[in-house]
Amino acid sequence: QVQLVESGGGLVQPGGSLRLSCVASGSILSINAMGWYRQAPGKQRELVATITWGGNTNYADSVKGRFTISRDSAKNAVYLQMNSLKPEDTAVYYCNGRIYGLSPRGFHDFWGQGTQVTVSS
Repeated sequence: QVQLVESGGGLVQPGGSLRLSCVASGSILSINAMGWYRQAPGKQRELVATITWGGNTNYADSVKGRFTISRDSAKNAVYLQMNSLKPEDTAVYYCNGRIYGLSPRGFHDFWGQGTQVTVSS
């Protein structure tokens, strides 16, 4: 089964930086895209950034210029470098992957368990 394992969350002061990592493992034939979503208390889950395995990126307006998404195809991994963090960035961050697997066959969305990012002084 395909699994996504996240790491890198934690507590940081405003203006600081964090780097989130997500590694996919299991019966993977190919990856179409991976990305990061976040959910703050009382709010719906929102897109933060996505990257296709061809390298095309997409960012939410609120993080443009501050966050950078990247991928390592050899490791089936996606990263989110978060700079100039603001209290408004506080949320649970979830890794997502659009992955072609064998069980079941086809492209499906897989989700990590979520990692807490807290920006506070």
